[in-house]
Amino acid sequence: MVRNSSASSSAVGIAFVSVAAVLWGTTGTAQSLGAGGLSPFWVGAAQLAVSSLFLGALLAVSHRRLRGRAGQGGAPVQPLLPNPVHLGLRPAWFLLASMGIGGYSIFFYEGVTLTGVAVGTAVAIGSGPIWAGLMQALVLRAPLSALWWAGTLVSVAGGAAMVMARGGATLSWSGLALCLLAGLSYAGYALINKRLVTHMSPRVVNFYVFTGAACMAVPIALVQSGLPQWSLAAVLVVVYLGVVVSGLAHMLFSIGLRSISGPTGVTLSLIEPVAAFVLAVWVVGERQPLQSWLGLLAVLAGLMLVIGAEMRSQRAVMAAQMA
Repeated sequence: MVRNSSASSSAVGIAFVSVAAVLWGTTGTAQSLGAGGLSPFWVGAAQLAVSSLFLGALLAVSHRRLRGRAGQGGAPVQPLLPNPVHLGLRPAWFLLASMGIGGYSIFFYEGVTLTGVAVGTAVAIGSGPIWAGLMQALVLRAPLSALWWAGTLVSVAGGAAMVMARGGATLSWSGLALCLLAGLSYAGYALINKRLVTHMSPRVVNFYVFTGAACMAVPIALVQSGLPQWSLAAVLVVVYLGVVVSGLAHMLFSIGLRSISGPTGVTLSLIEPVAAFVLAVWVVGERQPLQSWLGLLAVLAGLMLVIGAEMRSQRAVMAAQMA
């Protein structure tokens, strides 16, 4: 019974995070359709602002439905925006999560501009799982298994091979540093988000986090790039990125984190280059070199190891709790 329950819970969490990663994989295709007129700072900032509005609307609709049901049954309803302190959560955790997701958006888009899409994406996405594993072991004092590390390293190598096969590399130490900071920022966000959604609704958590991130990113974009130059295509792309790639995807990611570890969630984000690869082949019609196909196989093989390690870990935790 314990094994079946823990395995089912982990499988659901893995499925939610995987779908989120697939949505993230549509970023490049979406940007290629019309966001070229916006600076990298404004792409990230506007995306966060749209996400905040979308999550706020989603939160308001769900709260109204709960109030309607409670009115029929007489049950009390929690406030629309509960105070985190009343739930034992420090506001500083939300601030750090906002800094993580906001920092990722700014560091990633600017780093990719300096290094090129291939190197920048490989460094940012590839370093994220490694940062998460190190923070889990050194900060949270919860080291991960050798199987998890083996699967993560294989997946990272495969993802790097897939992305690097695109070419377009430019040597820029500042760009590489920014992409490493992007990976670190996202890993930190994921670990903190895991802690928050364990005690609070993912809808509320994401609204707080993305609103804070947007409040940080918009002034930075204004200082660095001035007023944005909008076009209809750019607006449509930013709305898609904000609603689907950020808002919806991070809701799924947060729900998934309730039943899997933060580092595993970050590693599963390597499905993103796989999704981008499939879109490039089937939608755009690109011809991919052998290196990309081998990288794809490595990512999938590594993720199977990570998933196996995660489910084994969850079974061990459940067994210990029942003992």
